[in-house]
Amino acid sequence: MNGETRLSDKEQDSECYKQLLLTASKVLKTDVDHLQMISAAAIKLLTLTRNENTDVSGLTEIIRTEPALTAKILQVVNSAMFSLPNNVQSISHAINLIGFSGIRQIATEQLLFNQLLVPKSYQRFEPLFFWQHCLFVACLSKQIAIDLNYPNPDILYSAGLLHDIGKLVFEHHGKVAYSDFLSSCDKSDCPTDHNERSFLGMTHTEVGRVFCVKWNLPDVIIAAVGFHHDLAPAHSKYAEYNYETAIIALANYIAQLHGIGASKGEGGRALSDCVLNLVDFRKLDFEKLLKKADQAMTCTSEFYGITFPDIEKLRAALVLAAVKTKGSTDLKANCDNWGINLLSSLVSPHQSLDPQEIVLSTLQAIYDDFGFDRVVMFGMSADRRGLSAKQCWPKHTDQSILIPIDAIEGKLLDCLRNRTAVIIDKFTDSFSDRLTSILDTEGFIAAPVLRNKRLIGVLYADYFKSKKAIGLECLLPILPVANELGVALSHAKSFNLAKKRAEVDCLTQLYNKGKINVLLNDLYQREMNELEMFAIGFVDIDLFKTFNDICGHQAGDDALKIVAEILHSLSRPSDFVGRYGGEEFLFVLRQTNREGAYDYAERIRMEIEKRGKILSCRFNNLALTISIGIAMYNPKYQNYSEHVAMADQAMYRAKSQGRNRVSMID
Repeated sequence: MNGETRLSDKEQDSECYKQLLLTASKVLKTDVDHLQMISAAAIKLLTLTRNENTDVSGLTEIIRTEPALTAKILQVVNSAMFSLPNNVQSISHAINLIGFSGIRQIATEQLLFNQLLVPKSYQRFEPLFFWQHCLFVACLSKQIAIDLNYPNPDILYSAGLLHDIGKLVFEHHGKVAYSDFLSSCDKSDCPTDHNERSFLGMTHTEVGRVFCVKWNLPDVIIAAVGFHHDLAPAHSKYAEYNYETAIIALANYIAQLHGIGASKGEGGRALSDCVLNLVDFRKLDFEKLLKKADQAMTCTSEFYGITFPDIEKLRAALVLAAVKTKGSTDLKANCDNWGINLLSSLVSPHQSLDPQEIVLSTLQAIYDDFGFDRVVMFGMSADRRGLSAKQCWPKHTDQSILIPIDAIEGKLLDCLRNRTAVIIDKFTDSFSDRLTSILDTEGFIAAPVLRNKRLIGVLYADYFKSKKAIGLECLLPILPVANELGVALSHAKSFNLAKKRAEVDCLTQLYNKGKINVLLNDLYQREMNELEMFAIGFVDIDLFKTFNDICGHQAGDDALKIVAEILHSLSRPSDFVGRYGGEEFLFVLRQTNREGAYDYAERIRMEIEKRGKILSCRFNNLALTISIGIAMYNPKYQNYSEHVAMADQAMYRAKSQGRNRVSMID
């Protein structure tokens, strides 16, 4: 049975790879078999990296075949760093002085730097910025591996260096360049993977995996390249390397926290709970870890003249706090153990499914039940760099309260780290002076609020006016309240997600027809003066059936997602857009006149035409265009259905006039 399972797993891996290979052949302008982006010497070196027992002779032979690499290593060993009395001329001697691991790292960097960063007139994709990111992730991955006693940290350095190689493949050899993708997503708030697949045809992790397999790189590198955003599924042979991949994912996440993305303005993505289930970050000293990574980056930057972003002294605390909010330690609180009566603060969280109402009613109930002078819900704020007040009771309480990140230490740090409720006062916590001064209180209670085992806030209460002491008898009743608040917020989130799913088209992530009809019906219930500056637009993709027949339904789905993303990105918060069915979309513009509605529609049409030209090579040279019909509100309409019908009629007029145009009807 075990043998059959392994065979089945291999077949699944093989079938998945065949599909990726087929897709890559369609989205790249160079045949996969003839694409060589890494030199033969670099591939040999990466293979040697797999084996920590490789002898010096093998490494020396590779280095001697690359004159530029030989010169670089001799430059390093003869630099002021080593302060040797005589110049070193021998590569073998240099290896003995620098160390096998150090030489291997230098050689890997040099070979990849020379091969991958070919001078070219780039647009949005900036190779030097990309190289910064890869080096940072490589250095940090290696240092994390060392701190966790991983036996072969060099292989993780190589994996970190290559983890985003798919982006470079697209930039050099994609039918659509990665620069074009970045430019198209300036205004998008969709996840990168979603955008990449619809725009480029596959994600950078998928195309990176294809080429790592083609280059016959070690499986651990293939796993890191192909699965650093989502760990390999259990049936895959690459799941064996999920621990190593998780280290790369953590390093990548930390790099993004510091603004060192693979491209400027790249948004960070959430860190998977699976990563922290594998990598015990509590064993890592982030301050020392980042300091060592900085030192490694400094040495590397001397080779290439790269100036890395300055990292503020407090960033270690920022990273620590951000990562720890993803932990999985549960807080168990049982009222019966303390003989607590069922207070209103225990039931108030469950009286609403609106998160704002849940928190506010709970704070009010705690205030009433326990007689505190001030009750606050704090949340981590990246913009304000600390714990900031999200809601307070009484309502007139100053809501600009902020606990700076460098003041989070002592018991308050224990509260965040260990998910433990604490009492903090000047008498029991040596770190409390600054905290109590900031909060203008003698002491306070801090209790973690968890949603699905994830820290989402800190419940705070004090006697800042009456100056009463806070004892254990005040702390224990708060524990079950904090627990119930977390449960209620979890239920609210689940309800809202389910509600949203029922209102959203699963392919385009825009409102579906049902939700659009509800919104339009609500609009038509309003007073006449609110409807005067109101337009409905009907959008239809031109020749969509031909598009599907020639390019396939996957390409058709990608076209729908591209149109949806542009509609969403160019709309105002007061407007709404949705998929009305098939290849038809509808937008509703409020507070606009005839000229404003036409200008909006023209921007949409022109942007989709522009995107279509960029993607024409992906779509067998078919043009991706749309026809738009617009109808302004007219008092003669009895209901929204008549208004929609007029916009539909205007759209068909645009079709009859030659397509790829905007038509308005009065």
